[in-house]
Amino acid sequence: MTDRKIRFGLWYDFRNPPAYGHSNVEIYGATLEQIAYAEQLGFDDIWLSEHHFFEDSYSPSMLPIGCAIAAKTRRIRIGTSVLLLPLHDPVRVAEDAATLDVISNGRLELGLGVGYRKEEFTGWRIDPKERAQRMEEGIEIITRLFAGERFSYDGKHYRYTDIQLYPPPVQARPKLWIAGFSNAAVRRAARVGYGYIATGPISPFAKLFWDELKKHGKEPSDHEIAGGYMWLHVARDPEKRWREAEAHFTYQQNWYGKWFSEAGMGFIKPVEGGRADLEARTCYIVEPAKAVDMIRNYCAETGTTRWYSWAVPPGLHPSWSEEHLELMAKEVIPAFR
Repeated sequence: MTDRKIRFGLWYDFRNPPAYGHSNVEIYGATLEQIAYAEQLGFDDIWLSEHHFFEDSYSPSMLPIGCAIAAKTRRIRIGTSVLLLPLHDPVRVAEDAATLDVISNGRLELGLGVGYRKEEFTGWRIDPKERAQRMEEGIEIITRLFAGERFSYDGKHYRYTDIQLYPPPVQARPKLWIAGFSNAAVRRAARVGYGYIATGPISPFAKLFWDELKKHGKEPSDHEIAGGYMWLHVARDPEKRWREAEAHFTYQQNWYGKWFSEAGMGFIKPVEGGRADLEARTCYIVEPAKAVDMIRNYCAETGTTRWYSWAVPPGLHPSWSEEHLELMAKEVIPAFR
């Protein structure tokens, strides 16, 4: 599929469950410092996540966070995994994304998804049945703005008169990553996107993506998949780390399971059996050598070239993850260089 070297990323959501007593100022500050340290260690990508109206302050504003990261770093690429496009005005997204690209000197990776969480569509009074149409219109508008067009647009959901994007992005045409856990989303990624981005056991979706690219007459080596296990933390003493992280992994998994269930989706399910159930859902803490084998197998099976996984379990301080970052940088990533 591709002969690219694997790039390594970290995924952040800035969640701060109230029960653990951290301030949002503390979490944001420590996370931004960790991201700057990750760049020094040699990580390639940072991916940001988005949700809204949730009590643990799940980050709702990825592009402003991306600008803060851009101001603290010089090399690492800054991506969204993913921006929920139907919840946003696509012109505003294009403008904010282009601004991030300017501040970062061309390091934007814009990942887009249709969204699924019921409360978000209720909050914005958007019919979830409109998601696909809003997504298609939004992608067209952003693509045309990134290309430097001046145009008017009269769609079903979005209407604009005589618009053009200023300042333009530094990259000639920033790459669009399309996310989703459905065949329709994967087909959209192959049709209109640069890459497909997801997490967890995505082998069937990965195969469909590569097949669909060929069906559209595209060269697969010109495209990529970004993916990884839900969690893959590296530790000298995995048993100790499991004791510290299990409740936090479970918290995250159960909320995702609830949201997916309410949306009629079964890709992520709640945890019922503790650690064994978490591992069955691709949440792992392992020693470095084991991580090398697992990453190599995952990437070979799916064609993933942009490996990433969550960095900080919700409720733990970002400093908890420093061992993971350092072991990845010193003993895992070098095996792929």
